[in-house]
Amino acid sequence: MFTIKVDQEIEIQLFQPHHSPNLFQLVEDNRIHLNEWLPWVENMHSKYQFDSIIPIWLQQFAENNGFNAGIIYNDNLVGSIGLTQIDWYNKQTSIGYYLAANAEGHGIMTRSVQALLNYAFFELGLNRVEIRCGEKNIKSRAIPERLGFVKEGKIRDGEQLHNHFHDLIIYGMLSRDWNKILNP
Repeated sequence: MFTIKVDQEIEIQLFQPHHSPNLFQLVEDNRIHLNEWLPWVENMHSKYQFDSIIPIWLQQFAENNGFNAGIIYNDNLVGSIGLTQIDWYNKQTSIGYYLAANAEGHGIMTRSVQALLNYAFFELGLNRVEIRCGEKNIKSRAIPERLGFVKEGKIRDGEQLHNHFHDLIIYGMLSRDWNKILNP
């Protein structure tokens, strides 16, 4: 099974069929919290929906086109992170993530994104990683800002969320910039 050991507390694990009940429970327990920024949450009402989507995610990983993985913190599933798709010609991808409300404030997502940047740049040899966040999603935006991403712009009405559009902020990190951050 594909895993990235982040540190002593955190591991990123590729979602497998056995994760389905815990993933559904994570969404169910955090429905109000996650629904604010993730439009798909309101349509997830059964673990069987995750039973259906996890094989699609595994196929995506098998095709070397990104992945969806669980964030395991002290042996508990607390969130998700992944590479949404990989543009191999241009050597770029984007990171998506979410975290349970009770897991916020421990640096879990910052450390997980750092590990994923190392994987994308040093293992996959990519040149660019992008993160898109809702303009008003301050907690999500804090992650790329904390890690030194460059705020590159705004996509007006970039995503539909609960029957209205909202703007997205684009953050970018280049491999050479990440190297400078790691080796000042």
